[in-house]
Amino acid sequence: MDMANYAADLGHEGMPETTQQRPEEGFEIHPIPRISVQGFCLTDGTTRTIEAAAEDRRMTKAHVKVHMGGIPAAIEHYTQAPTPNLIIVETSGNQGEILTELDQLAEYCDAGTKVIVIGDVNDVTLYRELMHRGVSEYLITPLDIYQLIRAIGDLYGDPQSEPLGRTVAFFGVKGGCGASTVAHNAAWALAREYQNETVVADLDLAFGTAGLDYNQDPLQGVYEAISAPERLDETLLDRILSKCSEHLSLLAAPASLERTYDYGEHSFELLMDTMRASTPTIVLDVPHAWNAWVKNVLVSADEVVMVAEPDLANLRNAKNVVDTLKQLRPNDRLPLLVMNRVNVPKRPEIKPEDFATALGMTSLLSIPFEPQLFGTAANNGQMIAELEAKNPVAGVFTEIAHVVSGKSNPGKIKKAGISSLLSKLTGR
Repeated sequence: MDMANYAADLGHEGMPETTQQRPEEGFEIHPIPRISVQGFCLTDGTTRTIEAAAEDRRMTKAHVKVHMGGIPAAIEHYTQAPTPNLIIVETSGNQGEILTELDQLAEYCDAGTKVIVIGDVNDVTLYRELMHRGVSEYLITPLDIYQLIRAIGDLYGDPQSEPLGRTVAFFGVKGGCGASTVAHNAAWALAREYQNETVVADLDLAFGTAGLDYNQDPLQGVYEAISAPERLDETLLDRILSKCSEHLSLLAAPASLERTYDYGEHSFELLMDTMRASTPTIVLDVPHAWNAWVKNVLVSADEVVMVAEPDLANLRNAKNVVDTLKQLRPNDRLPLLVMNRVNVPKRPEIKPEDFATALGMTSLLSIPFEPQLFGTAANNGQMIAELEAKNPVAGVFTEIAHVVSGKSNPGKIKKAGISSLLSKLTGR
């Protein structure tokens, strides 16, 4: 809530009124996008309210989990787990205790995580302190479900707010180097590790393999989304997405040669914007090609993952890609380099470290040549971690997910020192 709305809503005690309201009484409730929400309550009443709100039609896309214990339980939980898109915490006590606990919670919050505080202290000074620290909203108990849904909707429905979604583009520098396999496994790891909604968009319309890899056979997908831009919105996107797991959805390629797929430079921009508005993580499986729209997708992505094999042709192509992206994305970090099919028997190879050095890169991840493992997973329509969760290769995909997520590693979160919620929760 901004200060203008705050001033307009002030009641006789100096805080916004908390009377029960219904949507038909004159205000709009925005639908809630695909976000993960975790609540930490102190009272049964607040717990029931959050659980009831989670059942509302406007919250059908959100994943909501409710815990007891308030802020102390949240702090304990997030020392070993990544923070969701939205944390709801219930507090009770004096202002000093509340602010101290929130400062401790801030040390474990990833950038971009929003916080709604629910409390029984009806005090304008506390409200201003919370807003100053970057808390997204403060609600007074007893809480009404429509009040809560409206508060969440306003956080993510504000046209002035930053897009919800983060796009990660996977690009193979040479045909057949396995970039799609890497993208699909990394997306599965992202959804599993962070329990955030993730969408895989297979942009290889003619030959995409995401449907096969996830054992899905959807009737609609990317082609329908970009063929009718005048109809494309979040409702259409929901209809054409295929559910792969609890937190993972697929926007599949038609993988058909009945037509050609000749698109202009900006053909995929509306699709990217629509997905960003409703989904926290978008994995783009970009085909090995170089045309206007592929270039535009790579330039506009939040993160680029470059997949290559350790030979001379891959090195030449990778050098061209890195040099081009340096010019087109001067203020972004270099792509993450993933070396695939390393240590093929009897094949002369460039050492991965030498490969990275030639590109002027210092970090890379390597995936060993495991034909039996990858072949079995592909034939079964499974991810590597589903087939052999303890295999070191599954750990590589998890590490890729950690690097591109923009979040802290689960189980490896370190205290960032004393800092305000303003910097930790808004990313500024």
